[in-house]
Amino acid sequence: LFMHGIFLAFLTLLFSLRVAGQALVYFFGVRWLPAMEDWQSGLIPYQTLLVIQIAMLVGMIKISTDICHGAGYFSKLRPWWAYYLVGFSFLYSAAMVLRYILTMIFRPEMGWFGHTIPIFFHFVLAGFIFILGRYHSK
Repeated sequence: LFMHGIFLAFLTLLFSLRVAGQALVYFFGVRWLPAMEDWQSGLIPYQTLLVIQIAMLVGMIKISTDICHGAGYFSKLRPWWAYYLVGFSFLYSAAMVLRYILTMIFRPEMGWFGHTIPIFFHFVLAGFIFILGRYHSK
């Protein structure tokens, strides 16, 4: 079960790099990273998105830490969570596949990999939810 914690920590690290990268571009105008419009869809203002992302990171860190140490609220196995978490992760991933397909159909000027950072990181989050669900299925 410890390996679940390691995978969760790795996915948390990936997500934290996304949050940090976007913040570097927004606040400091870092030019060696993709432009701001590549980092988000624009549905949520960045300041609001950043607060949400930080809250998510705090939760992800707590979950990963609890599971890595085998102690804390999230380390207690709750098999009934597994069904919902794994199911939601599949729906979440399917929604991102559909989002990508629709983006390529209706916004072909973006190219295959243009503006796909948000979609990629939604898969990271879906993976986190999936691994958490698998942990609770043990």
